[in-house]
Amino acid sequence: MINTNATNFRKNLFSILEQTIKYNEPVNIVTKDGNAVIISEDDYKGLMETLYLCSIPTMRQQIMEGLQSPLEECIPEDEVEW
Repeated sequence: MINTNATNFRKNLFSILEQTIKYNEPVNIVTKDGNAVIISEDDYKGLMETLYLCSIPTMRQQIMEGLQSPLEECIPEDEVEW
């Protein structure tokens, strides 16, 4: 995570944003009133999707069970019917 203050962030805005977008490097901006975090749009979408999936009552349990399933018991990706 990149840590910077508001003044340095403003001076290096484009290069910091480029790092955030290209390398998914979050930025913590420290101010006297509190801190702010900037993340890439891809990371934001991933967080929102994770929150959504965790909000479905049985989804978390199903994911945990799936993670514990041996690969031999899994269906190959090309055989999955969506």
